[in-house]
Amino acid sequence: MKKIISLVLLFILMVSCEKSVVNLSDSEKKQQKQIIESFLNEWHLAASQANYANYFDKMAENSVFIGTDASEIWSKKQFENYSKPHFDKGKAWDFKALERNIYITETGNFAWFDENLQTNRGTFRGSGVLEKTENNWKLKHYVLSVPIPNDDMKEVVKITRKNDSIFQLKFK
Repeated sequence: MKKIISLVLLFILMVSCEKSVVNLSDSEKKQQKQIIESFLNEWHLAASQANYANYFDKMAENSVFIGTDASEIWSKKQFENYSKPHFDKGKAWDFKALERNIYITETGNFAWFDENLQTNRGTFRGSGVLEKTENNWKLKHYVLSVPIPNDDMKEVVKITRKNDSIFQLKFK
């Protein structure tokens, strides 16, 4: 009888510890998307103001930043090391969202986005993944790219062929 009672109590304990999954309502999703919109705008603003702490505090410790060069796949620490001299000079980069699409999981734990950006070098594109930790969003993964019009692709391939060949040698 003690074994049965112990098993029942153990089962109740296990069930009570199980975290229930609750889906967000449409209004909660809309609210979270607005929070993410502000988060991303503030992240880009921090770079334009060379505010190192505000910029990197928004990135998770295990985040990844992928730049426009094929060799730029950086951990947060590597990206901080690359970026620090730019921030220290008081001028990092200035990206402003022209348009942005935000998507969020049903449970509200993860979000992903894509954005077209106005930069001093023309239109860039960013995409990324965010994770909600406690009550804060953290950027986990960001990819910065340069969209190339299809009509210009042949010329771009001619320009980048040499460097692409050198880069690809690392994988052979």
